[in-house]
Amino acid sequence: MRMGDIGGYEAMKYPKHIQRGGTIGFVAPSFGCQIEPYYTAFGNAQKKFREMGYQLQLGPNCYAGEGIGISNTPEKCGQELTDYYCSPENDCLISCGGGELMCETMSHVDFERLQAAEPKWYLGYSDNTNMTYLLATICDTASVYGPCAAAFGMEPWHASLKDAFGILTGETKEVHGYDKWEKESLKNEEQPLLPYNTTESRVLKKYLGRQTAEKEPEIRFSGRLLGGCMDCLVNLLGTRFDKTQDFLEKYKEDGIIWFLEACDLNVFAIRRAIWQMEEAGWFQYVKGFLIGRPLCFGQEMMGLDQYQAILSVAGEKNVPVIMDVDLGHLAPMMPIVTGSLAEVRVCDNDITIRYDYR
Repeated sequence: MRMGDIGGYEAMKYPKHIQRGGTIGFVAPSFGCQIEPYYTAFGNAQKKFREMGYQLQLGPNCYAGEGIGISNTPEKCGQELTDYYCSPENDCLISCGGGELMCETMSHVDFERLQAAEPKWYLGYSDNTNMTYLLATICDTASVYGPCAAAFGMEPWHASLKDAFGILTGETKEVHGYDKWEKESLKNEEQPLLPYNTTESRVLKKYLGRQTAEKEPEIRFSGRLLGGCMDCLVNLLGTRFDKTQDFLEKYKEDGIIWFLEACDLNVFAIRRAIWQMEEAGWFQYVKGFLIGRPLCFGQEMMGLDQYQAILSVAGEKNVPVIMDVDLGHLAPMMPIVTGSLAEVRVCDNDITIRYDYR
């Protein structure tokens, strides 16, 4: 099967949930865990998973540091990702971390093998958008946009980590927002296992189109979840891996809930990114937007802030736009099942996402 032939022509596939005693696989298609605080945190995560009764399988790049912007060479990272996804020796995969150049890894992933393999849950975020997004749009396989491996080493686990692992085990059927979020992490080389430093109260920004909806007691919308880190999405847009239009046409009756967050982008780069997605036709069947807190939270440049950057496009769609959602680089993050049908319910300052695996 040529890359150009790959596209979603089957129903969305949902992986089997991992059972107690099953095997969790770890891969490093982006950064590995060779430096602190990730090295110690990843080691503690392994200890915790073993104590919970799970077997572990570590890919060869988990502690590698030979690559530029990723753990190893793109060829070796692509080989590891393909082999471990297709291997019957593990039941799900958790990425070791984000990074900078996972896009180069994807050039060496065998999507024909991935599409033919028994589907399994893949968990990661940030640079891992390159895998979570393409699993959905190329392979019609649901994936989880959520925390990477080292986060599971924290003591104790934040509720968001329980939610994320609960997706893999099948215990989590819906997720809710969390009361507080972390503006500045205290985790460092000396204290690698610290929990999130949640000092800021979550305050959702709600819009219906461009109009503020702060006084709306309840907002509900449903559709199929798609999205990830905008930095990565605009990088994939227009490449041979971009099967977004095929996905949108296949699932247009469901409509799309776009979930978006940004890492390295400033407010102008966010506005450019969402403009590019709009001009590529990605939002033609949008039912609503879930926008995570960007890493540039609070930034204003030449009169533009993070909210107007998004509303410049999203506000013209006359659909709900919910911003400062627990999603992305300013922890904690709700695990988002990419490709899944979902109902979003926003009541006052709380948000619930209920998954529907059809």
